[in-house]
Amino acid sequence: MSDDQHEGKEAYEPPRGASTTATWNAIPYTATAEWFVLRKKEKPTAEIFSVAYLAQDAGPDRPVTFVFNGGPGAGSAYLHLGVVGPKRLRFPADGSLPALPPRLEHNEDSWLAFTDLVLIDPVGTGFSRVIEPDDAKDGADKTGESKETDPHQYFGTVRDLEAMCEFISGWLSQNRRWGAPLFVAGESYGGYRAGRLTRMLQEQPGVGLNGVILISPALEPAYLATSMGWGDYAVEPWIDVLPTMAATAAHHGRSRAFRTGAPLEDVLSAAEEFATGDYATFLTRGAAMPVEDRDRVINRFADLTGLDPELVRRAEGRVRVHRFKKELLRDQGKVVGAYDGTILGPDPFPDRDPYEGADLTLTGAYSVYTAAVNQHLRSEIGLETHREYKLLATDVIMHWKNDDAQFYLQGCPGAVDDFRYGMAMSPHTRAFITHGWYDLMTPYYTSDRMRNLMRLDESVADRITVRHFGGGHMFYAWEESRRAFSSAIAEFVADAV
Repeated sequence: MSDDQHEGKEAYEPPRGASTTATWNAIPYTATAEWFVLRKKEKPTAEIFSVAYLAQDAGPDRPVTFVFNGGPGAGSAYLHLGVVGPKRLRFPADGSLPALPPRLEHNEDSWLAFTDLVLIDPVGTGFSRVIEPDDAKDGADKTGESKETDPHQYFGTVRDLEAMCEFISGWLSQNRRWGAPLFVAGESYGGYRAGRLTRMLQEQPGVGLNGVILISPALEPAYLATSMGWGDYAVEPWIDVLPTMAATAAHHGRSRAFRTGAPLEDVLSAAEEFATGDYATFLTRGAAMPVEDRDRVINRFADLTGLDPELVRRAEGRVRVHRFKKELLRDQGKVVGAYDGTILGPDPFPDRDPYEGADLTLTGAYSVYTAAVNQHLRSEIGLETHREYKLLATDVIMHWKNDDAQFYLQGCPGAVDDFRYGMAMSPHTRAFITHGWYDLMTPYYTSDRMRNLMRLDESVADRITVRHFGGGHMFYAWEESRRAFSSAIAEFVADAV
């Protein structure tokens, strides 16, 4: 009799996984790719795919770090093959896109040096899927929809977090690792997940964390949409993105406020002071501000960002990211990357306004990471499946919902309150918050500003590290930043255990 049958659970077999052994820098390890079955009322509802790298003969006290990306709708391949795993995707040193076909190489900066790793694809991403009723009966590897179940049931803020809690506690039980020091690391919306899991893991499955690593986190999703396309009446998002615009302009020699080659810290310091001072006043007062003061602010904004003052005036000082990325180097027919403002590419439609192309720093990397993760899982680990690896699942993104909401006006809750609560309730948990200086999508200053507004007790504040690196959203694509980041996390983990 199977364990499922013995415990009264409905018997179900997920697809067959794969395992292999290898050595990384004299550390022998086992790599295991497999599916974990999620359940509701003891019935199988979804399969979460994961890849675990476990050092052999290291003992049960070796740290374990659970790693996931964001989106929502992104698989874990970015962090997996970008920085943490024993193999990494080969990028040029400056983080620009590599030539095709992509190449995997030994990752000297892998976190396997100091922690076991579990890479998680949330439901609907990677090889993770909702289980349809017919699948539950025969264990078949099917992905078709059924009228008898909601195929989008896991695409919500709370349900997603519950699934992560169920997976993490289940994995610890299956692998007998409840005694290990535990960490979670999430990027972008994954940083939102990690922030809220700081509290939820303690309260639901009773998982205590030694550390939380927030990578380019979208801690407060409400502050993201304005700079991308909406919000003529908001204030904070415009403040947060301005320093990154100023840094990007200076990097490309377009700043009129700073000479070419000026230290980045000088640019950021001046931009932050302006953003939270005169610019914040401008945003809140609007037409009530005297004309001469408005003109002064608009001209200062234009000088810092390298934009035409008339363009800034027409935009009422609220220049959206997609406008900025097209206008900064319009005279060269170039656009800057939204996820890394240092990266340039040709504007496919220079005669059209606004910019209509996909972002070269995200969409451009899509095929590179997709090919690399399939090569790694299928050829090097030996996984056999007919499923498509969904690196960026549009179905998840389009159907994502706020299942926290109690009434229709309630927006998506932020992660900062849960993060603060979780850090206060666990006096030994540490946190590491990090961004790339040139990330226009989740600007570093949002996290810095949130950190300054948390009203932290000194005992909590001392356990939070904030450190940023050169590069963009996936700053670890920069060779120098990847090495510095991994070194910083190694020190962070050592301190946390």
